[in-house]
Amino acid sequence: MQSVELEVRTGRVRGFTDLTPACARFASEASGGGDGLLSVFVPHATAGLVVLELGAGSESDALAALDRLLPRDDRYFHRHGSTGHGADHVLPLVAAPSITIPVLAGRLALGTWQSVTLLDPNADNGTRRVRLSFLPG
Repeated sequence: MQSVELEVRTGRVRGFTDLTPACARFASEASGGGDGLLSVFVPHATAGLVVLELGAGSESDALAALDRLLPRDDRYFHRHGSTGHGADHVLPLVAAPSITIPVLAGRLALGTWQSVTLLDPNADNGTRRVRLSFLPG
Protein backbone atom coordinates (compact mmCIF):
# COMPACT_ATOMS: atom_id res chain seq x y z
CA MET A 1 0.00 0.00 0.00
CA GLN A 2 1.23 3.48 -0.84
CA SER A 3 0.20 6.44 1.28
CA VAL A 4 0.75 10.18 1.41
CA GLU A 5 -0.47 12.97 3.66
CA LEU A 6 -1.66 16.28 2.22
CA GLU A 7 -1.84 19.58 4.04
CA VAL A 8 -5.01 21.38 2.94
CA ARG A 9 -5.53 25.03 3.71
CA THR A 10 -9.24 25.70 4.05
CA GLY A 11 -8.85 29.18 5.52
CA ARG A 12 -11.37 30.79 7.84
CA VAL A 13 -14.40 30.16 5.63
CA ARG A 14 -16.71 27.20 6.16
CA GLY A 15 -17.17 25.09 3.07
CA PHE A 16 -15.88 22.54 0.62
CA THR A 17 -12.38 22.06 -0.78
CA ASP A 18 -11.97 20.09 -3.99
CA LEU A 19 -9.52 17.23 -3.47
CA THR A 20 -10.21 15.58 -6.85
CA PRO A 21 -7.07 16.78 -8.68
CA ALA A 22 -4.76 15.66 -5.83
CA CYS A 23 -6.60 12.33 -5.56
CA ALA A 24 -6.40 11.77 -9.32
CA ARG A 25 -2.66 12.54 -9.44
CA PHE A 26 -1.90 10.26 -6.51
CA ALA A 27 -4.09 7.41 -7.85
CA SER A 28 -2.46 7.64 -11.28
CA GLU A 29 1.07 7.58 -9.87
CA ALA A 30 0.46 4.97 -7.17
CA SER A 31 -1.47 2.62 -9.44
CA GLY A 32 1.00 2.70 -12.33
CA GLY A 33 -2.05 2.64 -14.59
CA GLY A 34 -3.59 -0.36 -12.85
CA ASP A 35 -6.68 -1.00 -10.77
CA GLY A 36 -7.24 -0.72 -7.04
CA LEU A 37 -8.88 1.32 -4.32
CA LEU A 38 -8.13 4.85 -3.16
CA SER A 39 -8.86 5.54 0.48
CA VAL A 40 -9.22 9.17 1.52
CA PHE A 41 -9.16 9.87 5.27
CA VAL A 42 -9.31 13.08 7.29
CA PRO A 43 -8.01 12.66 10.88
CA HIS A 44 -10.06 15.50 12.35
CA ALA A 45 -13.15 15.41 14.60
CA THR A 46 -14.70 18.44 12.90
CA ALA A 47 -14.29 17.71 9.18
CA GLY A 48 -15.61 15.09 6.80
CA LEU A 49 -15.39 13.85 3.24
CA VAL A 50 -18.16 13.81 0.66
CA VAL A 51 -18.53 13.10 -3.03
CA LEU A 52 -20.44 16.11 -4.34
CA GLU A 53 -21.12 18.00 -7.54
CA LEU A 54 -19.25 21.29 -7.31
CA GLY A 55 -20.43 24.51 -8.89
CA ALA A 56 -23.94 25.50 -9.93
CA GLY A 57 -24.79 26.35 -6.31
CA SER A 58 -24.35 22.83 -4.90
CA GLU A 59 -21.94 23.96 -2.18
CA SER A 60 -24.30 26.65 -0.87
CA ASP A 61 -27.25 24.26 -0.99
CA ALA A 62 -25.27 21.58 0.87
CA LEU A 63 -24.12 24.01 3.59
CA ALA A 64 -27.68 25.31 4.01
CA ALA A 65 -28.97 21.74 4.37
CA LEU A 66 -26.19 20.97 6.86
CA ASP A 67 -27.11 24.04 8.90
CA ARG A 68 -30.75 22.92 8.99
CA LEU A 69 -29.68 19.48 10.24
CA LEU A 70 -27.04 20.80 12.64
CA PRO A 71 -27.99 24.37 13.64
CA ARG A 72 -25.11 26.70 14.44
CA ASP A 73 -26.16 27.91 17.86
CA ASP A 74 -25.40 27.27 21.53
CA ARG A 75 -27.65 24.21 22.07
CA TYR A 76 -24.68 21.82 22.23
CA PHE A 77 -22.90 20.62 25.37
CA HIS A 78 -19.61 20.93 23.49
CA ARG A 79 -19.34 24.74 23.40
CA HIS A 80 -15.73 25.89 23.10
CA GLY A 81 -14.73 27.83 19.99
CA SER A 82 -17.05 29.88 17.83
CA THR A 83 -20.84 29.75 18.13
CA GLY A 84 -22.12 26.47 16.73
CA HIS A 85 -18.82 24.65 17.08
CA GLY A 86 -20.66 21.84 18.89
CA ALA A 87 -22.39 21.10 15.59
CA ASP A 88 -18.97 20.59 13.99
CA HIS A 89 -18.31 17.72 16.40
CA VAL A 90 -21.57 16.02 15.38
CA LEU A 91 -20.64 16.27 11.68
CA PRO A 92 -19.39 12.64 11.42
CA LEU A 93 -23.04 11.56 11.69
CA VAL A 94 -23.62 12.98 8.19
CA ALA A 95 -20.13 13.28 6.63
CA ALA A 96 -17.78 10.40 7.38
CA PRO A 97 -14.05 10.95 7.93
CA SER A 98 -13.21 8.51 5.13
CA ILE A 99 -14.34 7.44 1.69
CA THR A 100 -13.13 4.79 -0.77
CA ILE A 101 -13.04 5.34 -4.52
CA PRO A 102 -12.43 2.63 -7.13
CA VAL A 103 -9.45 3.21 -9.42
CA LEU A 104 -9.67 1.63 -12.87
CA ALA A 105 -6.73 1.75 -15.26
CA GLY A 106 -5.15 4.47 -13.11
CA ARG A 107 -8.19 6.75 -13.11
CA LEU A 108 -10.73 7.56 -10.41
CA ALA A 109 -14.03 5.85 -11.25
CA LEU A 110 -16.14 8.93 -10.46
CA GLY A 111 -19.31 9.96 -12.23
CA THR A 112 -19.31 12.90 -14.63
CA TRP A 113 -20.21 15.56 -12.07
CA GLN A 114 -18.73 13.96 -8.95
CA SER A 115 -15.85 15.53 -7.03
CA VAL A 116 -14.02 14.33 -3.93
CA THR A 117 -14.40 17.13 -1.41
CA LEU A 118 -13.28 17.97 2.10
CA LEU A 119 -16.18 19.41 4.09
CA ASP A 120 -14.84 21.78 6.72
CA PRO A 121 -17.62 23.53 8.65
CA ASN A 122 -15.18 24.70 11.35
CA ALA A 123 -13.91 28.20 10.63
CA ASP A 124 -11.69 27.98 13.74
CA ASN A 125 -9.23 25.59 12.05
CA GLY A 126 -7.78 26.81 8.74
CA THR A 127 -5.43 23.89 8.02
CA ARG A 128 -6.38 20.22 7.68
CA ARG A 129 -4.50 17.01 7.00
CA VAL A 130 -5.82 14.46 4.52
CA ARG A 131 -4.37 10.95 4.12
CA LEU A 132 -4.50 9.32 0.66
CA SER A 133 -3.77 5.58 0.51
CA PHE A 134 -3.78 3.33 -2.55
CA LEU A 135 -4.39 -0.39 -2.31
CA PRO A 136 -3.64 -2.20 -5.60
CA GLY A 137 -6.24 -4.62 -6.96
